[in-house]
This record gives sequence, structure tokens and C-alpha cells, in this order.
Amino acid sequence: MDLRRARTFVAVAELGTVSNAALHLRVAQPALSRRIADLERELGFRLFDRVGRGLVLTGEGEQLLVDCRGLLSYAETLDERAQLLRRGDRGVLKVAASPQFIEGILADFLHHYAKLFPNVQVRLREAMGWPEIKELLERGDIHLGQNLANATQPEKLPFESFRLESVELLLAFQPKLAPGTRNTLEINCLAGLPLLLLDTSYVFRRTFDAACQLAGVVPTIAFESRTPHTLVAMAEAGHGLAVLPSTMRMRTNRLRVVRLTFRQKRLREPLAIFWGGRRPLPRYGTAFCRALGDHTRSALLLQSHIDRSRV
Repeated sequence: MDLRRARTFVAVAELGTVSNAALHLRVAQPALSRRIADLERELGFRLFDRVGRGLVLTGEGEQLLVDCRGLLSYAETLDERAQLLRRGDRGVLKVAASPQFIEGILADFLHHYAKLFPNVQVRLREAMGWPEIKELLERGDIHLGQNLANATQPEKLPFESFRLESVELLLAFQPKLAPGTRNTLEINCLAGLPLLLLDTSYVFRRTFDAACQLAGVVPTIAFESRTPHTLVAMAEAGHGLAVLPSTMRMRTNRLRVVRLTFRQKRLREPLAIFWGGRRPLPRYGTAFCRALGDHTRSALLLQSHIDRSRV
């Protein structure tokens, strides 16, 4: 049903005459009469009986009036919702990230973002590595996907990205295993020490291996895991020194934590958040990236202060 005809029908029914409805709707009376006639022709029955100078609803018209009022109310609600969506502060944002990033960064950030955009629902899911993020973005299952910036394939990809703070490689261990008071440790000092490493599916591990090769160090691998928390547990038990990303949230004071360096330069990998280049982000999605960048910088800075305070 044409909304203009429905609106005309309701106005005539409520005001009693076509002339009153024409004044109310600011439409010429002949045009209004044609709308009523067209609606009756479309429906196949009369809506009004003429009584004197006024119009009275037929039985069919009375029943249809309730439905038309509901239709116009729904259309008004839909229009208001569309206006809110155009403002860019209401909607759904689907985000995928690694378990470590969710734990170390997003868990706290989502509270902050909810204060900025209380009408945006963030739907979060775990994803392991760029191939999974890429597939989710290509299928349109997510709006944003977090990953290491350098983990993407070198070919030109139909994705846009926003750089976040770099993640550093940290070393967590019992103080007796590597005595000292400095906040950094050169990678060549690890020669002969038992190391607890993430497996080679992690870019962080490949960064560590490349630095070892450049430094001429053959790492002594005591244990490998796909789970950073397992490495922490092994380090707490004194089985070796755990090499971990700085997004890892440490919940223990039993370990000393230092930065790994090579030739006095920190070992780090830049983070990024990606989205499909053919799918423009809503305003609240762009704001999510900017706010996440600020939060990641602050969170990793705070984490570095906490690490330096550990004994």
C-alpha cells in the first residue's frame, strides 16, 4: 500500500471531511479525493459513506483504519531509526582478533568504547592468524580484523588498515635463571639458556628466530607451545625463560620480565586493524580504530611500567 494513500485515508477518517484533511496535509482537495478513489479501487471496496457534508467510515473502512494507523506508526519508527543510522552512532560492529589481543587489550577497551558509542553493539570473535582474518573479511562476516601488520601477504590486497602500537618481545623468567637488574636483555645472552617458545605458527616466533640467526645464537629450546599461558606456567615452575608478546597480560609477580633487544634495539612487530577496501566503515567503525590505537598505546606503555617493577 502506498504510504501517501494510507496517510490520506487516516487523515480523512479522523477529520471527517476531505476539505479538512486537505488543509491538514497541505494538499489540494481534488488530489486528495483522487487518492481516496485510487485506494478504494486498489482495495476493491468502499472506505466511506457520505452522510450530509461529512464522510462516515464503512465497516470495512473501520477495520482497515486500525491497520493503517499501525502501518504509519511503523513507517515513522523506521524513519527515525534510519535517521539515527545516518548519524553514525548506532549499529552493529563485528570485530575479530587474536586471543592474546582480546585478553591484553580489547577486554578493557570495550568498556571505554561503550561509553563513546553506547548504541553500538560490538560482536567479538577469536581468530588465529591472517588467513582466517582475511577469509572473514572477504566473506563479509566481520567489519574489522586485528592482526600483525607484517603478517599479510606481499601482494596487493583489497584491504585498508590502521596501524596500532607495535608489540614487543618480552622475556619472563625466575630471577635465579638470569641474574641482573637491567630492564632489557640482549638476545645473544640467551645462548645456552633453556627457552620456552611459542611454536613456529606465530609471527613472534619467526621474528625471534630471525634475530637469533642474525646474532649467531642457536636457541636451546626446552619447550614449545601454542598457548602463551602455558609458557608462563612453565616459567613459573622454573623450566626456562619464556619469550612472550607484550600484549600478554601477566598475572604473576613471581617472574621477572624484561625486553629482548638485538644490538640494543627492541624486537617488535607492528599491529594493525584491517577492513575491506570495498566496504566503507560506518563512522563508529572509524572511531573504533582511532580509539583502539590510543588505548593500545596506553595499555602497552602501562604494561611496560608494570614489567619494569617486577622482581
